[in-house]
Amino acid sequence: MNDIIVQKYGGSSVANIDKIKKVAKKIVQKAKEGNKIVIVVSAMGNATDELIKMAQKISRSPSERELDMLISTGEQVSIALLAMAIHALGWKAISFTGMQAGIITNAVHTKAKVTTINQEKIKSALEEGKIVIVAGFQGIDANGDITTLGRGGSDTTAIALAAQLGASRCEIYTDVSGVYTADPRIIPSARRIANISYDEMAEMASLGAKVMHYRAIDLARNYKVKIIVKSSFTPGEGTVIKEADTMLEKFVVRGVTHETNVGKIVVQEVPDVPGIAFKLFKALAEVEIIVDMIIQSSHHNKINDIAFTVALNDFDKAIQITKQVAEKIGAKGIISEPEVAKVSIVGAGITSDPAIAASMFGALAKEGINIDMISTSGLRISCLINSNRIEDAVRAIHKEFNLDKVGEEK
Repeated sequence: MNDIIVQKYGGSSVANIDKIKKVAKKIVQKAKEGNKIVIVVSAMGNATDELIKMAQKISRSPSERELDMLISTGEQVSIALLAMAIHALGWKAISFTGMQAGIITNAVHTKAKVTTINQEKIKSALEEGKIVIVAGFQGIDANGDITTLGRGGSDTTAIALAAQLGASRCEIYTDVSGVYTADPRIIPSARRIANISYDEMAEMASLGAKVMHYRAIDLARNYKVKIIVKSSFTPGEGTVIKEADTMLEKFVVRGVTHETNVGKIVVQEVPDVPGIAFKLFKALAEVEIIVDMIIQSSHHNKINDIAFTVALNDFDKAIQITKQVAEKIGAKGIISEPEVAKVSIVGAGITSDPAIAASMFGALAKEGINIDMISTSGLRISCLINSNRIEDAVRAIHKEFNLDKVGEEK
C-alpha cells in the first residue's frame, strides 16, 4: 500500500458549498499523487453551536445522550456533501459516520474518549481506491449509543486514525497558516513557528491556542504521529509538530497564548484537614470536569481557601458540585467569578530561568494589569487576570520577549 495520509478540515474550511468544492479539489490532487487519503471533517461553520442553541431553547440542561444524538448530525452533513463534491470531480469517495468508521469510545457523553478503532471498513475502502471521509468528533460506545468527543474532537479523531492506520503524517487544515507566536488577530506582527515539539504544542493548546486541541497532541505524542498544520486555502509550509530536537540549557519563549473560556471558583474557609482537596477534586473528576489552576491559601485557626479554574462550558456544573462538596466538608461557602482570563508563555525549560518569570510579571505590571493567580510547569507560566485586559496583556508580553523578531515569518 502507498503512503496513507490523514487530513483534517475544520468547520471554517467547509463552511459553505464553495469552500467544500475547493477542499474537494485539493483532496483529489493529493490522491492523484498516488497517496491513500483519509479525510476527517468537522461540521460546517458554526453548525454545532447552532444545534446546541436549539437544544438550550428546549432545556437549559438537556440530556447529554440526546445532545450527542443531536450535535453528531452536523458532521454527517459535511461528510456527505464533501463526498458528493469529490464524486463530481470524477474520483471515488465514500463517507463514514464515526460508528461506520469503527470508532469505539467509552460511555461518557459529550466528552467521550476513543478506546479502539475497527479499521477493516476503512482499509477495505482504501484498497478499492476510494478516498475515505470520516465524520470527526464522534464515535459509538459499547451500548451502541452515539457519543461525541468534546472540544477539539475532530482533531482527536484525525490523530487516532493516523496512529491506528500507520499514516505517514496527519495534516491539519485550518483558517491560519500554522502555529504563531501569538494570535495574529491581536498581534499582527506575530510570526509563524516552523517547528514545535509535542510538549510545547500541547501546552499552547491547553492554554488557549485554537489551532489544535491538547488531547489530540497528547495522542500524537504517544504514537509519534507527525503533524503538519496548514491553511486550507493559502499556500505555505505551515508548522510541523514533532518530537523535540536535542538541546542543552536552551530556554526559549516560543509563544504567548490566551484563554477567555475560563471561570474561577473559590471555596472559602475550608477546614485544614487531610482529604478535603481529594473529596472536592474527585467529585469534579467523576463528571470529567478538567481543573487547571489550583491555589490553596493558608489561614490561621486551621482553615484555608481553595481557588481553582475550569472552562466556562463546565462552569455551572462545577459550581453545583462544588457547593455540594462545600456543604459536606463544612466550608463557609463558595465564590464564583466568570469574568477572568488566562495569559501564558510557553517554552521548553522556561521555568528554569527565573528572569523569564520576572520579565513576564514586569510586563504586566507596566500595563497596570493585576495578577489574580499564577501557575507554572516546566514548559509554561500562566497568570489569571481580569478578562477585559487580556489583549493588553498579550501585547505587552509578546513585546517584552521580542517575539515579533524570533519567529520564522509573518
